[in-house]
Amino acid sequence: MNKKALFITQAAMIAALYVVLTVFINAFGLANGAIQVRISEALTILPFFTPAAIPGLFIGCLISNIVTGCLPWDVVFGSMATLIGALGTYALRKYKFLAPVPPILANALIVPIILIKVYAVPDAYWFLLLTVSAGEVISCGILGMILLFALNKYRDKIFRQ
Repeated sequence: MNKKALFITQAAMIAALYVVLTVFINAFGLANGAIQVRISEALTILPFFTPAAIPGLFIGCLISNIVTGCLPWDVVFGSMATLIGALGTYALRKYKFLAPVPPILANALIVPIILIKVYAVPDAYWFLLLTVSAGEVISCGILGMILLFALNKYRDKIFRQ
């Protein structure tokens, strides 16, 4: 099997899944804003299984931010936060229980600044840090770890290298 084609296919599938999940949760008003539980962020544990998840998550987040109506700086820096989280998860892939930590931290630290600067929400950093962190803990920490344990049984079949 062509490894390059497999990598691109896995990345594309992850990006598409991220977009679908984000658009779905956006229908409930939970994809963007001060209080967000982006269930698609559960996918940020996928670099634990495959490096193809890194570009997949970045591109998926980029497309999702555009489709859900985020402003340009939010599209760029929000997607970068997901990219940083994915890179961190890949770097810590030997430590299963640390897989959700990088995306939680990246988004908790970066997204509140984006919301303040891009959407002109003054004096709300600590509130936004709390709400974004809570959403990320739910998405990455709880849902992501459930996903990790569910996929771990089938990792050799799903994530062939």
